[in-house]
Amino acid sequence: MENRWSDDRALEFIERYSGYAGEDIALRIYTSRLLGGDRELVLHGGGNTSVKREYTNILGESVPAIFIKASGYDMAEIEFDGFTGLDLSYLRKLKNLPDLSDKEMINEFRTHMFDSSSATPSLETLVHAFIPDKFIDHTHPEAVLSLTNQLDADKILKEALSEDIAVLEYIKPGFKLAKAVLNVLTEKEGRPKAIILKHHGLITWGDTARESYEKSIEIVTKAELYIKKNSKYPITVLHHTDESTAFKRYRTIAPVLRGLLSDKSREKEGYIEPVILRPLINRVVLDFVDSSKGEELAMTPPITTDYLIRTKPFPLFLEGMDFNDHEKMKKHLSAALSKYHREYELYINRCSSSKEGGITLFDSFPRVILVPGLGAICSGKNISASVMISDITEQNILVKINASSIGTYKGLEENDLFGMEYRTYQHAKLSKTINEYMTSRVAVVTGAAGAIGSGLCTKLLETGCHVAASDLPGENLDRLCNTLQDEYGDRVMALPMDVTDSASVKNGFNEIIMKWGGVDLVVINAGVAHVSTLAEMDVEAFRRLERVNVEGTLFVLSESARIFETQGIGGDIVLISTKNVFAPGAGFGAYSATKAASHQLARIASLELASQGVRVNMVSPDAVFSEGNVKSGLWKEVGPGRMRARGLDEKGLEEYYRKRNLLKAKITAGHVASAVLYFATRQSPTTGATIPVDGGLPDAAPR
Repeated sequence: MENRWSDDRALEFIERYSGYAGEDIALRIYTSRLLGGDRELVLHGGGNTSVKREYTNILGESVPAIFIKASGYDMAEIEFDGFTGLDLSYLRKLKNLPDLSDKEMINEFRTHMFDSSSATPSLETLVHAFIPDKFIDHTHPEAVLSLTNQLDADKILKEALSEDIAVLEYIKPGFKLAKAVLNVLTEKEGRPKAIILKHHGLITWGDTARESYEKSIEIVTKAELYIKKNSKYPITVLHHTDESTAFKRYRTIAPVLRGLLSDKSREKEGYIEPVILRPLINRVVLDFVDSSKGEELAMTPPITTDYLIRTKPFPLFLEGMDFNDHEKMKKHLSAALSKYHREYELYINRCSSSKEGGITLFDSFPRVILVPGLGAICSGKNISASVMISDITEQNILVKINASSIGTYKGLEENDLFGMEYRTYQHAKLSKTINEYMTSRVAVVTGAAGAIGSGLCTKLLETGCHVAASDLPGENLDRLCNTLQDEYGDRVMALPMDVTDSASVKNGFNEIIMKWGGVDLVVINAGVAHVSTLAEMDVEAFRRLERVNVEGTLFVLSESARIFETQGIGGDIVLISTKNVFAPGAGFGAYSATKAASHQLARIASLELASQGVRVNMVSPDAVFSEGNVKSGLWKEVGPGRMRARGLDEKGLEEYYRKRNLLKAKITAGHVASAVLYFATRQSPTTGATIPVDGGLPDAAPR
């Protein structure tokens, strides 16, 4: 393993942080990021680090302190606020207690933090407190776990690593583990240089951040060298699946599986909670699921209990899938999921009797689905969760292969798994959502690069939704998506798509399936305008509007209907219509007529799709001039003539339209987006309806 310590980088961190945090904290942040940035050492909030130092309290007294990584913080990106400071002297007194429950332990932590607003410190806080050294590093290295998760682990660890590294049998993290670590350090035989925790990870320490970090690298390197020297490839691939075939199969199965994995417990209320899917398809994973030992190894416990809250104790392994017959595939998936539900419930029944005070059950859906001939499919409440599950799944597979190459993989007993999966302390790591209804939903917005479209995308993202921003390829779409991705990350995808081309629309929706598994909300917003009297109308200009405004609506409605039927969990379509449908304007016939046709198609869709649980509604705005720096394409077309006719400049024209509505309101893209959200969040059982967003125009009221 590469030692990535750099004196120059360390100095940069000292210069950046020491002014307000101190040099010790600065170096703690630096080496924490070195550890967290290496996925072979820790993943997604796993592991923890600490540093001991003096702290000056409000009375001016200098007291011993420990600053430890807070629960759920990711070391790869950790900042100063990711470390919680506690009274070290008090924590060390806790070693004299015979026992300490999680609830009591959390209370002692929270009542002895220096800042009451700090995040809850790591579950391993007392382990760090009881070790006297200044810097402590706790990681979950792949190579070390490959050695510890063995039927003959003691023999292998002795051969692979030096005698002065202590090995502890698995103990549930918390007070009991801290006491066990303390006992190891105070044994008469001599103090070890590090501790390995079976089925858990590695603990190192040092007087400096560099010493502790480099000790971890040294031990992991020894483990890697042992595996390399003694390994034999443990699996025989029974049939070879190329990656392109696997991805095609995923595209076929994803919307069906997404529908079956959705939580329908509140379906009668119009609320179904979908999931976000992420494929894990590469050579290693394909060979694993296609191998003679694939299912046997897959169904063994995960490599460390830290991952249970993400992945559950076992995956779903799907044999015998027929990817060419949709009905057979759906029946096969339904039967496999029913079996998984039963097995998970049996596991709960076997283990829950030992849990005092009862438990609140999680859902019984699998988080990881392994499919020979396809790879792995990971299911989460949002893309962030799905990415974590995907990374953890890949690491589990790699470690199990490595472990099997030098011995016999052995995981923990299921009671230990259950104890961590349903441990309340661990659940703080799970991300809190912005809007429970929207966070697992996927929306596609056509015409996204325009004023209304960009406002729609922003508003949907603010609710926690995943958004495919679609428009013609080019600078406008790129600029919008780059801006949104800077703030919302993987919940945004740029989707170049021409709504006038049915093949482009189909390919676009397939890209969304590959990215997130399916679609829940379709906002049809793409549209163009043309100013001309009927007498002077250029027929090709009219046909251009007909292709975008009418055929574009038809193609998007058609593809949406097919995907919603495949998923089987309903959905929402909202057409961005216009007040011109109800109150057309002279010289604006092509736009008014084609948007009226688009509006009528949506009304018909509301009739045809209701039986599938799909609601189709319309929002009818007027006079949205811009959104931020994005000018409305409609008003670029119409505005100059209207300004000339009324002798107004741009601001004057906006003011004219504001004053002409009953509420004297300036209409914004945000207002249009709020109306879309009314339908998308199912505030009422409504379909086939139109909400005017125009400030009140009597002539344009739907009737």
